[in-house]
Amino acid sequence: MTNVSVIGTGSWGTALANVLADNGHDCLIWGKTKATVDEISEMKTNSKYLPDVQLNQHLIATLDLNEAVTHAQILIIAVPTKAIRSVTQQINAVCLEPKMMIHVSKGIEPKTFKRISEMIEEEMDTDKLSGVGVLSGPSHAEEVAIKQPTTVAVASHDANVARMAQDLFMNDYFRVYTNDDLIGVEIGGALKNIIALAAGITDGLGYGDNAKAALMTRGLAEITRLGTKMGADPMTFLGLAGIGDLIVTCTSVHSRNWKCGNMLGQGATLDEALAKMGMVVEGVRTTEAAYEMSKAFNVEMPITTALYQLLFEDLDVKTGVMALMRREKKNE
Repeated sequence: MTNVSVIGTGSWGTALANVLADNGHDCLIWGKTKATVDEISEMKTNSKYLPDVQLNQHLIATLDLNEAVTHAQILIIAVPTKAIRSVTQQINAVCLEPKMMIHVSKGIEPKTFKRISEMIEEEMDTDKLSGVGVLSGPSHAEEVAIKQPTTVAVASHDANVARMAQDLFMNDYFRVYTNDDLIGVEIGGALKNIIALAAGITDGLGYGDNAKAALMTRGLAEITRLGTKMGADPMTFLGLAGIGDLIVTCTSVHSRNWKCGNMLGQGATLDEALAKMGMVVEGVRTTEAAYEMSKAFNVEMPITTALYQLLFEDLDVKTGVMALMRREKKNE
């Protein structure tokens, strides 16, 4: 049994905390909303994010970040990308000894182009961080929470960190592979949300399987081009954190990014779609970051560019689709 704390009571943080509790670990989950924290601790449910799911009876939640940090040597960071720096700063302020930090968020910081592991490393004092890694892959929280078979990858520059995370999470319904390509796993997990937004748009427009297959395939080409330019192993994008995550996020009704895109395809504005979602849609922020990165790294990303123009420059959806279809002839 290992003492572990999960930072974040959203759907993914709660589902992973449940996996850890199922594995017999002493798991404490931190959140900032009293109603949710009380519900997890007292009712063993999280009805806002995982309706109709009964959580492990040993799972306890807390509002006290200091308690969560002190409780464990291993912290699972499950907050939205935009909150990574502020939450990590708070952890650093109360941390008294080195912690291993495994993040499960998927995004890139606009302007700085920082991956989440880089943000964590920047905000934690070096003597308070014993290792950092990422867990990513095709894994909807709703399915993990009801113990449906799921397979993910965990990556770190430190092989010991990856193996420890693998041992921590792996069980009969949650299989974990290790990977040494931290850059590739983080980039794959972040950029697939862009393509999922676009996939939702094609469905909202009423387009069929042909359009979605083309979008996913060419989207993967964009992800691979940018990821490789950033130092990733191109083979990573053919694995769980690449094509695997891309498939599940572009084709499932559980996907927040697909849902948001679907509303956009049906005519909703971005503000209307986000308001109706009521949850973080990482692909919107990541589209902005990836668009800026494509220019900075001189990487051609036509799908990302069209989506950026649609989200932030009021490009008409059908005009954007037509512009993609009429691009100059290419050799695959």
